[in-house]
Amino acid sequence: MIVKRDFIYTPKGKNRPLHIYLPKGYDTDMRRYPVMYFFDGHNLFSDSDATYGKCWGLEEFLDNWGKDLILVGIECGHEGNERLSEYLPYKAVPGSWASAFKPMGKETMDWIVDEIKPFIDREYRTLPDREHTAIGGSSMGGIMSLYGAVCYNAYFSKAACVSSAVGFCIRRVLKDIRQQDIAPDTRVYLSWGTKESFGGRASRWNRAIEAELKNRGCATLRYCQHGGKHCEADWEKQNGIFMDFLWQA
Repeated sequence: MIVKRDFIYTPKGKNRPLHIYLPKGYDTDMRRYPVMYFFDGHNLFSDSDATYGKCWGLEEFLDNWGKDLILVGIECGHEGNERLSEYLPYKAVPGSWASAFKPMGKETMDWIVDEIKPFIDREYRTLPDREHTAIGGSSMGGIMSLYGAVCYNAYFSKAACVSSAVGFCIRRVLKDIRQQDIAPDTRVYLSWGTKESFGGRASRWNRAIEAELKNRGCATLRYCQHGGKHCEADWEKQNGIFMDFLWQA
C-alpha cells in the first residue's frame, strides 16, 4: 500500500511529497517495522509518477520479498536545477558539471533526520533505532545516501548507493569516510553499470570508497551491473541484490 503525504522542505518552504510504502498486514496487526528512506520517491512505485515513465517497481518487489518494512520515498524538487542543488552534499571541484550549483545536501539531510524521521516515527509503527533504519538512492540520491551513512551514521546503519554521482567530489567523500565516526556494523551497497557515462572511472571510484569503508570495519557489497545504464529500468533489477545484502545478511 502506498500512502502519499505532503511535507514541507523547510530550507525553501516548498512541498516535497512523501511516497510511503506500508507492508501487507500493516492495518491488521500491531507490529513495528524497520524503515528505509529513499531519495527521488516519485520514481519508486508507479510508472505514472516517475519522471521518465518507468519506476523501480519497489511496491511489487516489497509485497513479495519476504521481509516487511516501511519505505519512505522523498520526492525531489522539480523546478529548474532544484534537485541537483538539494542533493549536492559537497562543493564540487571547480570546472566540473556540478560546480554551478549551490550545495544544499547538508540542509537536506538535516531536514530528513530532524523533521521527516520524527514525523514518520510519530505517525507510523516504526522501529526507530539506528539498527532498523536505512537510506538509499541512485545517482545524486546515491551520493546523498553515502553521505547520510557516513556523516549521519548515528541515524543510519545501512545504505544503498546505486550509480552514485561521486566523481565531482571523490576526494571529499574519501576524506569523510576516514574522519567521521562510523560504527563497524554499517553496511553499504555500491553499484554502477558498464554502460553508464562514467565508464571505467566508476569502477575506480567505487573500489576506492569500498576500501576506505572496509578500513573502518564496514561491510560492503560492490556490484557492477554488466550492460547496466543510468536508468530506473536497470536499477530495478538490483532491488533484490541490495535489499538482501542490507536487510537479510
